[in-house]
Amino acid sequence: MTRAQQTLSIGLLVASVYMVAFLGLAPLPAVIQNELIPVLPIWAIVSFGAYLLFKLGYGVLTFNDVPEARAELMREIQEAREELKKKGVEVD
Repeated sequence: MTRAQQTLSIGLLVASVYMVAFLGLAPLPAVIQNELIPVLPIWAIVSFGAYLLFKLGYGVLTFNDVPEARAELMREIQEAREELKKKGVEVD
């Protein structure tokens, strides 16, 4: 099963469980049925956004500096400037 099929299957399962709860086909207490179930998608979106922000922040926090890659990139930039100067292009 590919990742897309797996994601689609899980999404359909969650959506069908939510629809059963939202339409009242499953016996739930009135407080849950009337107050919790209608706002559940909003909670899901907010929670997913918070998770993505945490994941982004953690990725930035643990990002490793690679001095060798910087030196190589600077060398390649200098080589490109020299080639462009040979061809008559002025580069700052």
